[in-house]
Amino acid sequence: MTTLGSTDASRWVAGWIPLPAVDPLAGAEAFGEPSVYWERPLVREAAAGWGEAGAREATNAAGAQAVLKELSAPDSVRWLEAPPPELPGPWFGGMRFSASGQDAGWSPFGFGRWTLPETLVWRTEKGLALAVFAPEGPGAEDRVRSRLSRMGSVFPSSYRHPRGTPQTLRVSSPRPDFEARVERAVEAIRAGNLLKVVLARAVEVEAEHDFDRVDTLARLREQNPRCATFLFQAPEGTAFLGATPETLCRLEGRQLETEALAGSAAPARSGELESSDKDQREHQAVVRYILETLQPLAERIESDREPALLPLKNVVHLRTGIRATLREGVGVAELVAALQPTPAVGGTPQALALEFIAAHESLDRGWYTGPVGWVGPGRAHQVVALRSARVKARQARLFVGAGIVAGSRAEAEWHETEMKGLAMLRALGGGHV
Repeated sequence: MTTLGSTDASRWVAGWIPLPAVDPLAGAEAFGEPSVYWERPLVREAAAGWGEAGAREATNAAGAQAVLKELSAPDSVRWLEAPPPELPGPWFGGMRFSASGQDAGWSPFGFGRWTLPETLVWRTEKGLALAVFAPEGPGAEDRVRSRLSRMGSVFPSSYRHPRGTPQTLRVSSPRPDFEARVERAVEAIRAGNLLKVVLARAVEVEAEHDFDRVDTLARLREQNPRCATFLFQAPEGTAFLGATPETLCRLEGRQLETEALAGSAAPARSGELESSDKDQREHQAVVRYILETLQPLAERIESDREPALLPLKNVVHLRTGIRATLREGVGVAELVAALQPTPAVGGTPQALALEFIAAHESLDRGWYTGPVGWVGPGRAHQVVALRSARVKARQARLFVGAGIVAGSRAEAEWHETEMKGLAMLRALGGGHV
């Protein structure tokens, strides 16, 4: 596979072929770990990419909006035959939660980064399809055809199950520091300065051996079928991966799907969510924010009348689905700029909550709680990067958070974040967790 690195091409040649195979992740057997991965098991949507035929980077929010506009504009790809059906992307990437941060581990990802894989394999109704992209220029068509033939002939036909044995993980995260921040947040809410603020913390993990990130993806998708499993690899080899339950926006033309996801409980307490005043207030704040934010962007908006329960492996959430028809000219760039960050990851009032986070959280979230996903001409799916980790060699930094409102208790919020971190710890191979 080609080493990851920036390319400033503006036009690409591409070709595609059907594959008699069932699992994009199985390509790791022949081509090594993918540079990007995306899967939503319940809807049978999956894609894996290797190498980089193109890359776009942004250094700030305005630059990120410009990149998303470019990538969602009419296609810059010249197909050697008719364009393939059901193609996700073909650009994959994400961006930071906020501009500030001092964690050098996030430097390779930049503020925002999106890549066009050299090779992209995705699931279709009939099996898989394989596409190859190359920058436009002399010999590009021959390179595309040659790579299609070579890679198509060796792609494994099997399904990639997790196969690694569990290993002991050393896990650390200071509990007193987090609980003290929760208490400060509750004091600010009691004083009338805030309605809600979301506080996150990092969990440092060290393994006996290097993490097998392909195994981690295989576990994540099997253990979290209601989530979007993702991986984005930086040029120097660090990967950001996870399985998030929350869609920020899914866009097909002018049709938008999004959701409010807030309010959490352990599975054994799921029956209490619908009657919990704290969780209902937390959830309704997110619903109101999304509906108000969409008003100037949409011609029509509708939402579920009541929140439903979204059961995941280790936690249950309140969920309200929201759908809209967007105004002409509104696309993924405008939606991300308007919606991110929602109160589900920031708080309300937004400006005051973000100020509190910057002053008290003591964490560079990087891409955690930022928008990640895929984008292409007139289509996009961006999720909020929750239940995620930054992983390199034997080291991983997990990220978890909780929404703090009036009535929150520091001990309960700590246990909620512990519960949310279980899926990632188990996916990393922590058999003792």
